[in-house]
Amino acid sequence: MTTIASGTDTLTRDALTVLQPGFPGTTAPDWLLRRLGEGLASVGLFGRNIASPEQLASLTAQLRVERDDVLVAIDEEGGDVTRLEVRTGSSFPGNHALGAVDDVSLTLEVAAELGRRLAECGVNLNWAPSADVNSNPANPVIGVRSFGADPGLVARHTAAYVTGLQSAGVAACTKHFPGHGDTAVDSHHALPRIDADPAVLTERELTPFRAAIAAGTRAVMSAHILVPALDPARPATLSPRILTTLLREELGYDGLIVTDGMEMQAVAATYGIERGSVLAVAAGADAICVGGGLADDETVRRLRDALVTAVRTGELPERRLADAAERVRALARWTASRSTAAAAAGADEGTARADRSAGRADVGLIAARRALRLTGDDVFNPLADPPYVAALTPVANIAVGDETPWGVAAELGRLLPGTETGSFTGADAGHAALVAAGERRIVAVVRDEHRHPWMGAALDTLLTARPDTVVVEMGVPQAPPRGALHIATHGAARVCGRAAAEVIAAGTPA
Repeated sequence: MTTIASGTDTLTRDALTVLQPGFPGTTAPDWLLRRLGEGLASVGLFGRNIASPEQLASLTAQLRVERDDVLVAIDEEGGDVTRLEVRTGSSFPGNHALGAVDDVSLTLEVAAELGRRLAECGVNLNWAPSADVNSNPANPVIGVRSFGADPGLVARHTAAYVTGLQSAGVAACTKHFPGHGDTAVDSHHALPRIDADPAVLTERELTPFRAAIAAGTRAVMSAHILVPALDPARPATLSPRILTTLLREELGYDGLIVTDGMEMQAVAATYGIERGSVLAVAAGADAICVGGGLADDETVRRLRDALVTAVRTGELPERRLADAAERVRALARWTASRSTAAAAAGADEGTARADRSAGRADVGLIAARRALRLTGDDVFNPLADPPYVAALTPVANIAVGDETPWGVAAELGRLLPGTETGSFTGADAGHAALVAAGERRIVAVVRDEHRHPWMGAALDTLLTARPDTVVVEMGVPQAPPRGALHIATHGAARVCGRAAAEVIAAGTPA
């Protein structure tokens, strides 16, 4: 049983309870353990906190010595966005690959296996899935993190993902409400804006969230986006109209509302994290996510004090803060009960279906193979010699990070020893790749070619000089397929690279 440190008053404890801070390192710092004793109820984990599953399990056990009901959250979408396998790339394809397969039972199975691995490590809240409808091909931050551009497809796979993940006792946090798919700006850097009318928003953006709520998602994450048709003044995270009127009252959602990272520039640059946190809780948010870039005791103290001061000055109703804190504690109780229930077979339909797939630890690879789309004359012709892999490399968005490896070179090197590789970017990328490849056959790896004119120009150069070039598109496929063989993987996870490499090396679809 968790014991709150004596001398911690209810208001201060509630202010700490609604915070979800990050921290540096692979062990819990003293200040974090002390805050858990004072009322902090959640922590957020990022790639910097994880070295191995064993180390992560030790870390979460360390946290639970101080507070046994702590919510341990992580941003583990699978696919391109992985923290559990940040140094190697994910064993699971992401949403876009699952949407390309369009088998909801497979999506449920992948989510259940991912949830099982998280639960084994002591993680009980996952900031996933993304329920965003990727309706804008120019979207710089969602892309393959979305199941697709069709609201109905996104809705059914969001529901399956929620069911699968929660069958493992890990709470799903469906994001980014009310929908981040029709944006052309990354909210890590600035405030995106969606200018759709209410009818479009209802039929497109909100459809997957309705499905997630019906599936019982335990948490929903707000988006730092301005949607004038819903609220012309404030971004969703800070908007009572969006979080309370729309999400709570109109959609009937009663679970935890979590903010996206408050240090992201869409909020921090305009409101500051202290002011933004107060406005978010007042608007209806229950948990303040902070720590992707800010991860220290001073940040926690500042946010706690800002919330306490706002209550004492009347800006934030004490009842609203108390209600938010109780929702956090309610989710903690749910995860504790599910952890126990997940140990017993057949706790509910989702668990029963996950149990029937026991032993399918390779479900991620199975899904990645099924997601491949092959076009061209060389579909069934294996490479005779080790190729040269030319990775046409864009700048990674912050959500994905640039520390996670991607591509096909490592897997091709395993299957075809002697494979060499290079990374190229910019106007001269095509010519540089030709020089580096020499006489070897080229495998050109791209990521969202349609969003990067220089990448399309580089492919033009390669294909003009070397028509036998194999093209692997690891982003959202939009441009017409080209190359002697074109492979669309629908994601850049390690497992997607392996599936593509198998086809290139073996010459037959996996």
